[in-house]
Amino acid sequence: MHEAPILRVRNLQKQFGPGCSKCQGDNSGLGKNYCPNCGTVYACRDVSFDLFPGEILGIVGESGSGKSTLMQCLYFDQDVTGGAAHIATGPFVNQNLFDLSAQEKRHIRNHTYGMVYQNPLRGLKMDFSAIGNIAEKLIAAGNRHVADMEATGDKLLEKVHIPLFRRKEAPRNFSGGMQQRVQIAKALSNRPPILFLDEVTTGLDLSVQANVLDLIRQIQWELGVSMIVVSHDLAVIRMLADRTIVMLNGAIIESGLTDQVLEDPQQAYTQQLVYSLL
Repeated sequence: MHEAPILRVRNLQKQFGPGCSKCQGDNSGLGKNYCPNCGTVYACRDVSFDLFPGEILGIVGESGSGKSTLMQCLYFDQDVTGGAAHIATGPFVNQNLFDLSAQEKRHIRNHTYGMVYQNPLRGLKMDFSAIGNIAEKLIAAGNRHVADMEATGDKLLEKVHIPLFRRKEAPRNFSGGMQQRVQIAKALSNRPPILFLDEVTTGLDLSVQANVLDLIRQIQWELGVSMIVVSHDLAVIRMLADRTIVMLNGAIIESGLTDQVLEDPQQAYTQQLVYSLL
């Protein structure tokens, strides 16, 4: 790809705990990503990658590999310990996003980013109506025109295959797959150039998973949104991702075109992941 990245992440660090002389520096005192001496967990260690316009980047790894923590850091749900992220769009070009104020980070979440969580309870207000959830995001992005918001909400709910006669229903009455589709509609409401998807098919029936994945592919194709998809399921990554990053113990251990990584894995851990799927 010859285009400039829409998102650049460099040396992202996230640790839980103070660190000590035995685990700081080269991390040689760690057992996996945990320091037995001081109890510090290094959830993300020196993570660097680029996301290109219109690309789906997959991040795969076992539970505890750091992939969901990475996503939470990027979306400002958690503060980083160190590192930098830059976006090539909006008012904060060339600024380290992690150094921005809380208000500026809110602006990026409301205008530049969309997020679909594994657990819909984190992304939706279960007592609001489906269309009310979308309106909430639009209001946060500065929209005050009720008719416009209703029209946008209807269009998005149709796009994610939620029947419009259920638009005034609360998501708590919906199935898991429908809740995820409302979350996707809400995340797309501010037309974000970057969309984060964290384990969005986990816990769904296989047929429902397939519908959600088809929807994500269709949205990416129609809207050209750049996406980061986190999953422990290689079948999901194989279907969606153009490029893939493999994480283990908080660090990236392998990356490349998805076909290349899954067909010819170089690292022993990636080989184990791929062969366990076969």
